[in-house]
Amino acid sequence: MTPITSTDALAEACLQFARYDYVTVDTEFLRETTFWPKLCLIQMAGPDHAVIVDALADGLDLKPFFDLMADESVVKVFHAARQDIEIVYHLGKLIPAPVFDSQVAAMVCGFGDSISYDQLVGKVTGARIDKSSRFTDWARRPLSEKQLDYALADVTHLRDVYQFLKANLEEQDRSEWVREEMKILTSEETYRLHPEDAWKRLKMRVRKPRELAVMQAVAAWREEEAQRRDVPRSRILKDDTIYQLAAQQPTSQSALANQRTLPKGFERSRAGEEIVTTIRKAMDIPDADLPRLPKGGRSAPNGSSAAVDLLKVLLKLTCEQHGVASKIIATVDDLDKISADDNADVAAMKGWRRELFGEKALALKHGELALAFNGSRIVLIEAGKEIPAPAPRRKR
Repeated sequence: MTPITSTDALAEACLQFARYDYVTVDTEFLRETTFWPKLCLIQMAGPDHAVIVDALADGLDLKPFFDLMADESVVKVFHAARQDIEIVYHLGKLIPAPVFDSQVAAMVCGFGDSISYDQLVGKVTGARIDKSSRFTDWARRPLSEKQLDYALADVTHLRDVYQFLKANLEEQDRSEWVREEMKILTSEETYRLHPEDAWKRLKMRVRKPRELAVMQAVAAWREEEAQRRDVPRSRILKDDTIYQLAAQQPTSQSALANQRTLPKGFERSRAGEEIVTTIRKAMDIPDADLPRLPKGGRSAPNGSSAAVDLLKVLLKLTCEQHGVASKIIATVDDLDKISADDNADVAAMKGWRRELFGEKALALKHGELALAFNGSRIVLIEAGKEIPAPAPRRKR
C-alpha cells in the first residue's frame, strides 16, 4: 500500500471514514530522544477501507485527521489508546470522542490483564501478526513493504476484534462498564502535564518535609526544561540526581559542584544556576508551609496484612466467577487502602466495581462474609449459608 502524503488525499480518506459508524486507529511514533512523541505514521480502517498516512510528508496538513477525531458520530477504536490519544491531544489540541479501547474491553470480557494486541488478535481471529517490524525506525524513508504491512495489520485486524468485543459486551450487559472507563481515558486532565505534579512520578526517597520541598521544586524545574527543550527528562537530570539534591540541598554553585551525579562544570551552566536558585527558594519556605510527606490514607489496623491477603483471594474468586481481569477492578495498593479505610478513594469502591467487588470486600473485612473451602474450591459464606457462584460463562 502506498501511504497518503498529501492533504487532499487525507481529506478524501477522512471524508469516507466519516460515513462509517466506527474507524480503527493506530499510530507509529518515536520518543527515545524527545519529550513529546514524534508522530511518524497514522493508520486507519473502516469496514471496507484502510489507509496509511505518512505524517512526516512535506506539506501535509493533519487537520482532516483531527476533524475526524473530533467527529462524535464516529467511534474511534484503539488498542491501548492512551499514547495515541496523547499524540492527538498534543498536536491537535483535542481529545478523540467517542473512544473504544479494545484492551480495556478485553479485560472486561475476561481476556486477562493488559492483553497485547497480537495476543488478542490471535485469540479472536486466529491470525498471527509478524512483530519483527515493531521496533524499527518509523522516521526513516522510504518505509519497507514489511513495515507497511505490519502497520496496516494494526488496524485491519482491529475491525474484527472490535465487532467481537462489542457483541460480547452487549451480550453480558457490560457496555456501560467500558463507557465508564472511557470517561477517564478521554478526560483532558489525563493528558495535561502540570510541572508542579512532576514529583509524583518519583519514588519517595525523602524522609523530611524540607527534602520533599526541594524534590518538588527541582522536579518541576526539570519538567519545564524538558518540555521547553523537547528532550527526555533524564537528559536534563536523572532521578537519582534529584534525590541527591533533595538530600544535600546545595544553595551555591560551589556546593552544587560537589554533587557526584552531576558532570564536571555543570554548576557554571545556565541550568546549574537555575537549579541553585530553585533550591534556595525551596529552602526559604517557612516551616509551617512545607509540604506534608504523603501517607497511604489512615493508619492500617492490626492484622491489615492478613486482611489484604484475604481481599486478594476474594478478588481472584470474583474475577474468575465473572470473567473479568483483576487489574481492571483493583490493584494491590487499592486492596491495602480498602483494608485501612472503608471509604478509600479507589476505583474498586465506585460504580460497577463496587457492585461487583467493593461491597463484598467491606463485608469480608467486617466479618459479614467468610471464605471457606468446599471440597477443592473456595466459596463465599454469608450468615452460615454458601453464596452460589454465577453460572459459568458460555465458552466462545
